[in-house]
Amino acid sequence: MTRRLLLAAFIVGAAVLAFIFWPRFEGAPSRPLAEEALVGEARQGGLTVALPEAVGNVEISDARLPGQPLVLIDPGHGGVDGGATGLGGRLVEKRLTLAMAREVRERLVERGRVRTALTRDGDDRLTLEQRAAIARRIGADLFVSIHMDSAPNPEAVGVTLYALSDVASSEEAADLAAAEARRIGPVVSTDDSLVEALLTDLALREQMEASHAFARRVLRRARGSVPLRPTPVQSANFHVLRRAQVPGILVEAGYLTNQADAERLAEAEGRATLVRALADAIEADLATRQAR
Repeated sequence: MTRRLLLAAFIVGAAVLAFIFWPRFEGAPSRPLAEEALVGEARQGGLTVALPEAVGNVEISDARLPGQPLVLIDPGHGGVDGGATGLGGRLVEKRLTLAMAREVRERLVERGRVRTALTRDGDDRLTLEQRAAIARRIGADLFVSIHMDSAPNPEAVGVTLYALSDVASSEEAADLAAAEARRIGPVVSTDDSLVEALLTDLALREQMEASHAFARRVLRRARGSVPLRPTPVQSANFHVLRRAQVPGILVEAGYLTNQADAERLAEAEGRATLVRALADAIEADLATRQAR
């Protein structure tokens, strides 16, 4: 293990040096990394973080104290990708996930214990890679992707929390990971493949363990206050969770094809219990990891 870690450190160091000095070797003008901004930028306190092209500005809400950890909340779908529908088409997933993400953010901002950001704060279409890239580029400490489900069986009801794993914990989890990738469309990474190579096995295992721990933390706060699936915590190899390179979960907040779930998710009052559970778990998870 020590030999593997030394090798990984050597590769990372070499890659960093190559990244810094290569433009100069090629005759490119030298300038600070902060000026290497793309079309989209995240801004906070005068700092500029380069984001993938066509993402747009990402606002980071400050905490009451400086240096607090940052959670990135990802409202699923957007733009031409509406996601699931319910109540005869009157409910559209992309609108409800954005509403719920804003509610979680508002609760966190009000208490001021962590910094928060949204991958989108409007009707924008983002690829899976763009969502993950935002997490990496702004230095997020936690990633929460919010979705709402649909099923042929109208009796399917309840919340499911999906963590990251190499192997799917169930056929349902595997199908969801594949369906999410198909729904967004082809994923084209703008990063060099070296980024994935430098994410060592050890770091990935730690990311998966932290993802599962966070899912269990949300479950403890949600149990008894929101309807849950028979197996409320599942896992699969979700591209967006893996590529975010920070602990995170995908939240399926309920089924829009179920009458009770659709009515619960349609109004802020019905979403409030899950919003509270998510906000409480986010604060507890980040505080625990920050104290280590």
